[in-house]
Amino acid sequence: MADERGAWRVHGERTIYDNRYVRLGLVDVEPPDGRRFEHHVVHLDRVAVALIVNERDEVLMLWRYRFATDEWGYELLGGLVEGDEASTATALREASEESGWEPVGDAEHLVSFEPIPGMVTSRFDVFLWRGAKHVGDPTDEEEAGTVEWVPLERVVELTRERKLLGSGTLVALLYYLASRGSGKDQTAESS
Repeated sequence: MADERGAWRVHGERTIYDNRYVRLGLVDVEPPDGRRFEHHVVHLDRVAVALIVNERDEVLMLWRYRFATDEWGYELLGGLVEGDEASTATALREASEESGWEPVGDAEHLVSFEPIPGMVTSRFDVFLWRGAKHVGDPTDEEEAGTVEWVPLERVVELTRERKLLGSGTLVALLYYLASRGSGKDQTAESS
């Protein structure tokens, strides 16, 4: 790709901060104009998101608080992919831990994306399940929130009201709604 018109050349990277959750690097880059400088890049782990839809056309979400942005809103279930765990396994595990509902059936890979590719790496993998069974109370105390089945017809309204938190939730729901009935084959993927 470096030979494509407009591509930047990367000459190396040095880490200036690193812990379990975030790594900050200075990347030695050269844009097409030939200048060379260091650009900050934040590296975050891969994230798996579970989009669970029931037969009543409702989606399972958490109503919760996020301190970093001081906001209340709805989020889909999901979390960081741990070690060599497959993204689908992470999405399934996180959904069960955060909600007490376990996805049933085969997962369909909907979409993967990088939310801020200009300066952050953090691939999001979104998987769809068309049902879930209640297996008990949520077990992840850190992800405490109110578990709700929210009608999909409310997604546009909730988006307009800024009540859907995070790109994982927004991209997943809006992609799902836009692709329904499109005839595109969405195949299961466990990458």
